[in-house]
Amino acid sequence: MSKGRLEAFSDGVFAVIITIMVLNLNVPRGSDLQALKAVLPVFLCYVLSYIYVGIYWNNHYHLLHASEHVSGGILWANLVLLFYLSLAPFTTAWMGENHYAPLPVAIYGVSCSSPGSHISSSPGP
Repeated sequence: MSKGRLEAFSDGVFAVIITIMVLNLNVPRGSDLQALKAVLPVFLCYVLSYIYVGIYWNNHYHLLHASEHVSGGILWANLVLLFYLSLAPFTTAWMGENHYAPLPVAIYGVSCSSPGSHISSSPGP
């Protein structure tokens, strides 16, 4: 498989992850600041996760451009990374909608520091 095909697939997954996260944002029910305050925890979680996913997208881009070829192991490692990143919309929404309750925050933290999040530092083929 070419690097270009892996990069295109991965970019598509990154785009879907961010799209799902933004679609989880609800419009405030009202036009005053109190209504905006009610959705603030979910919005702040979205911002945090957007930055998190954006950092991985940027690192992924640089990693692929530093690579000369793509092996089967890299394909599987990439799928594991994308799996853990795909949990971001779920854990982000759960944490925000429950106003930073301990269990959702812990699950969010585990998904952010999962084995998939360290794959980008693994050696080449």
